Amino acid sequence: MTLRVENHPILEKLPERKRVTIHFNGKTYTGYEGDTIASAIMAHGVYSLRNHEESGTGRGVYCNIGHCYECRVKLDEKSVVRACLTPIYDGMKIDSVSGLEEGNE
Repeated sequence: MTLRVENHPILEKLPERKRVTIHFNGKTYTGYEGDTIASAIMAHGVYSLRNHEESGTGRGVYCNIGHCYECRVKLDEKSVVRACLTPIYDGMKIDSVSGLEEGNE
């Protein structure tokens, strides 16, 4: 199941893009070149990208413009990035961050 808009009522049919495979927390998902991590994952109905450091509640996209850092994830086991700003690529490995991991954005 995908929640992706494929035929927009105003923009009509969206252009074809190359399909890519990404891995989030050990599960495989598909997206399209030009998607961000957040949009690709959310298109599959996954809204929680990490857990809050103190309460343990799920966190996901909040502002979607890169200001709040609520959507931070670990990329390829090294960098912590904002999922709402980071474009996907084929084979990308993404994991939820734990604790107060800092990125190098």
